[in-house]
Amino acid sequence: MRTFVLERTQVVEASLDSAWAFFASARNLEAITPPWLRFQIVNAPDELRAGSFLRYRLRLFGWPVDWLTLIESWVPPRGFVDVQVHGPYRVWEHTHRLSAVEGGTEIYDHVRYAMLGGRASEALVRRWLEAIFDHRAGRTAELVPAPRR
Repeated sequence: MRTFVLERTQVVEASLDSAWAFFASARNLEAITPPWLRFQIVNAPDELRAGSFLRYRLRLFGWPVDWLTLIESWVPPRGFVDVQVHGPYRVWEHTHRLSAVEGGTEIYDHVRYAMLGGRASEALVRRWLEAIFDHRAGRTAELVPAPRR
C-alpha cells in the first residue's frame, strides 16, 4: 500500500497559548472545515488528551461517511497526533505542531494518508485535501484570537 503526504505551514498572529487553546477544542474543527463536506462532530470529549476518541460524520458526493479518530499523542502546547480508527482512508495520520515564532505561532500540519485506488485516486483526493487545508488556513487565521493591542 502506497502512502502519500500533505504538509502545510502557516503563521497566525496569536500567542502559542491562544493557538493551542483553539486547537485543543474539538468543536473548533467544525468551524474550520469547508461547508461542502457537511462535517459534524457526533461525539468528542470536552477535554482532549492522549487516548481520546472523536467521532465525525461528513458527506462525500452526497454519501454519508462516518469517521472515528484517536488522539494518539497529546503534548500541550506543542502539538498532537490524530489517527483514523475507522473512516474513508486506509491510512490517516495527522500531526499538528505549534511553535512560537516572531509574529505569532507557526502551525504545521503533516498528513500521511492512503486510500483505495492508490495512485489513480490520489490526484483527486490530493485536490480535495488541498482545498480543505486552504479553507482551514483561511478560517484559522480568522478565528484564532490575535493578541490585544
